[in-house]
Amino acid sequence: EGMTPPQRILFPPEEICMDWQQRQRPGPGLRNLGSTCYINVILQCLTYTPPLANYLLSREHSRLCFQQGFCMMCIMEAHVRKVLRSSASAIWPRAVIRDLKLIGEEFEPDTAGDAFEFLCCALKAMQRACLSGNSNLDISSQTTTIVHQIFGGLLKSRVTCLRCQAVSDSYKAFLHILLDIKEASSLTAALEDFVTPKQLDGKNCSKCSKCEKKVTISKRVTVHHVPKVFTVCLERAADHTGKKISTFVEYPEYLDLLPYLSDTAGEPLLYSLYAVVVHSGDTCLDGHFFCYTKASNGLWYKMDDESVDNCGIHAVLRQQAYLLFYAR
Repeated sequence: EGMTPPQRILFPPEEICMDWQQRQRPGPGLRNLGSTCYINVILQCLTYTPPLANYLLSREHSRLCFQQGFCMMCIMEAHVRKVLRSSASAIWPRAVIRDLKLIGEEFEPDTAGDAFEFLCCALKAMQRACLSGNSNLDISSQTTTIVHQIFGGLLKSRVTCLRCQAVSDSYKAFLHILLDIKEASSLTAALEDFVTPKQLDGKNCSKCSKCEKKVTISKRVTVHHVPKVFTVCLERAADHTGKKISTFVEYPEYLDLLPYLSDTAGEPLLYSLYAVVVHSGDTCLDGHFFCYTKASNGLWYKMDDESVDNCGIHAVLRQQAYLLFYAR
């Protein structure tokens, strides 16, 4: 509903396995190659995303990949296999740094970057790799890659004309959601604000197709299709100067997405937290990134570049979180 059905399914959703195929202690830490902590945290969070790791460990991608040169899926497959099969205490993520400009042209090997920007670019690069060799695909078919089958959902935007009450709906695929936390003390409050209708008038008003003139509208965005992995960025940049919102935003170990759906009838849609990225520093333009991830043995670990240390869920839930990863 909401989108034209795909003409082709690139990866069947029923083949995605949400549980770890094997249980083991976590792999090594990742060496910092000079301001690369923002890359390391994302590599670790993706490595401990069970459905993605299961797929990459199966080597299904590289067996069928005909791409010449740079392929982000092949790089991720090699990286995840190395991390989850290595007995070293720390490894160098050299292939990722070598191809950094191909992942996102805004990144420089020796310059600090933002973890959320790197996540966005990494997922886009993985998506491009999955679409390689599939030209002329319709938009709906493009959202059936393994990347979208794991991280992808659908947002519904409902616009209501406040003059004649005419309603129009539009839909947009997403791989992650950015939440405003200026007024929010918790993740659930930020999600509540995200789905609350906003009134747009003045410069922001739009033309109603029925009234045929610019009118005040009400716009409401809801989650229309839920992803298997729900990825959230808590927007900590206060403005364009790099000022940081350092307030603690409470987030649960288990999250019910049902209240934020277009249709809120039915059973709870429970998600379990499995990774958290933290930014420490006074402004968004400097500082350091580290993360907490849940390994396949069910235990939590703090991963700070080359160090990997066991920790409890209480320490995980007390952080000044920047990115949160939840699995269905």
